[in-house]
Amino acid sequence: MTVITARQCASCALLSLLAINLALTGCAGKAGTSRHATSSTGSNCYAKALPTAGEGGLAWGDTLNIARQKSMDNCIRYASHSGGTPNTCQVVLAECRH
Repeated sequence: MTVITARQCASCALLSLLAINLALTGCAGKAGTSRHATSSTGSNCYAKALPTAGEGGLAWGDTLNIARQKSMDNCIRYASHSGGTPNTCQVVLAECRH
């Protein structure tokens, strides 16, 4: 039997909220709004990096490379603080909104 910790539950909640946000943003973007990002709409790309143990890192950036690097930096930082394994961080998701 696997026991889910409060931190894992919080991570799951964060990922769920991100998924809902992206789904709503994607649908809203098809309703005649501009498909091109401007500086007022924020960054278009996001990435999630996870270690084998501990907290991962989610980050947004103007390009996939920037988002990937930020998420790796966050993963290393959060994994270190949560008693995880920062040296095992890997980007598991990276996409850009269009």
